[in-house]
Amino acid sequence: MTSPKTALVISAHAADFVWRAGGAIALHAEMGYEVTVACLSFGERGESAKLWKEGKGLEEVKAIRRAEAEAAAAVLGVHRLECFDLGDYPLHLEREDKFRLVDLIREVQPAWMMSHSAYDPYNTDHMYMTQVALEARMVAQAWGHNPGQKVLGAPQLYLFEPHQTEQMGWKPDVFLDITPVWDRKRAAMEHMNGQVHLWDYYTRVAQQRANHFKRNSGGQSGGRDCKYAEGFQSIFPRTVDEL
Repeated sequence: MTSPKTALVISAHAADFVWRAGGAIALHAEMGYEVTVACLSFGERGESAKLWKEGKGLEEVKAIRRAEAEAAAAVLGVHRLECFDLGDYPLHLEREDKFRLVDLIREVQPAWMMSHSAYDPYNTDHMYMTQVALEARMVAQAWGHNPGQKVLGAPQLYLFEPHQTEQMGWKPDVFLDITPVWDRKRAAMEHMNGQVHLWDYYTRVAQQRANHFKRNSGGQSGGRDCKYAEGFQSIFPRTVDEL
């Protein structure tokens, strides 16, 4: 019996994987992938303004954000949600925290990985997360790190869409049709009650990327129809036998 394919999404905060990769997660879960999400923080300090304005304390905010992330992950079909709970604003990983991420990468052996844009001056937690993801990917490939463990191959690292693409230097080279699972992504977004203002924003982003999907799949007249899509930027060259 062959093992299922796997994927790993590395999210700086509790909701990032939902807004930016929820469609990819749900779509691949339906394909039989076991998708693991590593959530490094709950975004409790910097991305929970609504909850703080309601007078909630730190531990209550974290508990609410954890519950939201767990509910959204269940809707998307996430196989495993690994919450590191390392704090945010700023997000920071010590050496042992990085090795914990390396161990997770080696355990999952992902066919592909995802994280944030390489540059984000509005939220340095995001670009720090991608720097750490690249570092952990590198260490996971090293035969001299924990000899005896299965080393990582060379999975693609896709960078999902940042909030203000023009300021980030993010240039998508992959568009994924998420129309078949859009209802699941929208339902997952609606579990993120701490950031209600982003529900419709990321709906519009998905509709805009669908337009780009259509244009790049053969033009408006000959291209494949698509109502909702997500865009990604690949870091490493892709090797193909057929275009």
